[in-house]
Amino acid sequence: MQTKLSSKFWAAMIIFGLMGQVAWVVENMYFNVFIYKMFNAEPADISAMVMASAVTAALTTIIMGAVSDKVGRRKAFMSVGYIIWGVSIISFAYIKSIMLTIVMDCVMTYFGSTANDAAYNAWLTDRGDSGNRGKIEGVNSMMPLVAILVVFGGFMSFDLNTHEAWTTIYYIIGIATTLIGIAGWFLIEEAPGLRKTEESLGDTLAYSFRPSVARQNRTLYVTLACFAVFNISIQIFMPYLIIYYEQTLGLDNYVLIFAPAILIAAAVTVFYGRLYDRAGFMKSIIPVCFILLAGYAILYFTRAQAAGQAFAGSLLMMIGYLAGMSVFGAMIRDNIPAGRAGQFQGVRIIGQVFVPGLIGPAIGAWILRDADVIVNGDGTESFLPDKGIWSAAAAVIIVLFVLLMLTKNSRKEISK
Repeated sequence: MQTKLSSKFWAAMIIFGLMGQVAWVVENMYFNVFIYKMFNAEPADISAMVMASAVTAALTTIIMGAVSDKVGRRKAFMSVGYIIWGVSIISFAYIKSIMLTIVMDCVMTYFGSTANDAAYNAWLTDRGDSGNRGKIEGVNSMMPLVAILVVFGGFMSFDLNTHEAWTTIYYIIGIATTLIGIAGWFLIEEAPGLRKTEESLGDTLAYSFRPSVARQNRTLYVTLACFAVFNISIQIFMPYLIIYYEQTLGLDNYVLIFAPAILIAAAVTVFYGRLYDRAGFMKSIIPVCFILLAGYAILYFTRAQAAGQAFAGSLLMMIGYLAGMSVFGAMIRDNIPAGRAGQFQGVRIIGQVFVPGLIGPAIGAWILRDADVIVNGDGTESFLPDKGIWSAAAAVIIVLFVLLMLTKNSRKEISK
């Protein structure tokens, strides 16, 4: 039976989902640019920051997701978390070193993961069912690239070579995130059947990591393993994406190329999520692999200043990325045991962030270990990401395709 979703639900989902992703875009893509431009960061610095954030996100989500199940509440964690998350973003306006950026990134990630990765994602799971999961995930999964569009478009006139521009960006994003948290007190409605768990906090924390639970929910854990491989591919190139467009391809107007591709990809993803509702997981995820491979191939062969090629490759890459997030997200939520959504956000984040955040950037940094460098105006040097990140990302998607075929019989799909 399909749960009726109110306009209030959609409003809360969209503003919390979008603002959360805007904040994550600033962290996952713009912090890299920030330390690259302000402190002449090396690939190892960017990799270390992504890894530290991934570890923090995983530990936070495991603990706070279980805590939200224990108390039987999501609203307070979402609203208060977003308020403090916004304040922590503002603090970056006063940072003067790479090391402090990495430390504060972990602090910010704690509040962001509490509010978004743990509470918001558990809330989405609470409110949906197998009849509308694809529809919800179609909208939710387009948020990352809509957020990129908002951030790119909103800040395209800023000179990111100046500290003043970064100060303004951090204040705008931080204040907006805090205001969304305040609005949450009036918009968020708890799921009607949500109840606190009766187990101890220790048992609640450990539940999703028990071998017996993994055996009982084999489909979920097999899907999470494949999801981790999917995200490793994304994390090989994502930390370097803006730098690649701007510095390697020499596309000073990359926002004007990227923006139309984002809009088209976001629109496609809304409808693609419904394919999962109708056709199931395998018929939805296999096309994603081929779309991603096509996008990676075009970007691999894109020449400097070739805006048309960059647009085509980016469009396919983003459609594959968003559609994949939508399909995997729906499959995972469909197989989370009822009443335990918070506890399973930890294992979800391990597949989505922790493992990919350790392995993907490490592969990217290894690929770029001998990257070409450019001399900046002040005499310092900065590395240039090269096309090897696309071939490495493609190799991982081929591994994913093989895993999907090998685990096909281990995965029981929800009847559609």
